[in-house]
Amino acid sequence: MSYRVERVEKIIERELANILFTSANNKLRYVSVTKVSLTNDLSIATVYYTIMGSESFVASTKEDLENAKGYLRSLLAKKITLRKTPDLRFKYDESLSYGNHIEEILENLKK
Repeated sequence: MSYRVERVEKIIERELANILFTSANNKLRYVSVTKVSLTNDLSIATVYYTIMGSESFVASTKEDLENAKGYLRSLLAKKITLRKTPDLRFKYDESLSYGNHIEEILENLKK
C-alpha cells in the first residue's frame, strides 16, 4: 500500500470522527471511528466504527449512520482536498465487543 493511501486514510479517519462528534444528530456523537480502509484508486473508503450503548441503541444508530452517508460524504468533501471524495461504506467493528466478551469469560473463569 502506498504512503499516500495511508495518509489519506488517516486524514479521513480524523475528519470523519470530528464531523460525527459535532453532528446535529445526537446519536451519531456516540459513533467512534476505529479505522478507515481505502481502495488503491481512492474511490471507496470503508469506515470501521463502534458504538457504545444498548443493542437497540446500536441498531438505531447504525440505521441513522447509513441514512446520513451522503450528507457525511458532502461534509467530508468540504474538509479534505481530493479530486474526488471517496464513497463511504460503513462496517460495524466487532473487535471491541468481541474483546469485552473474551474478558468477561476470563473473569468468570477466575471465579
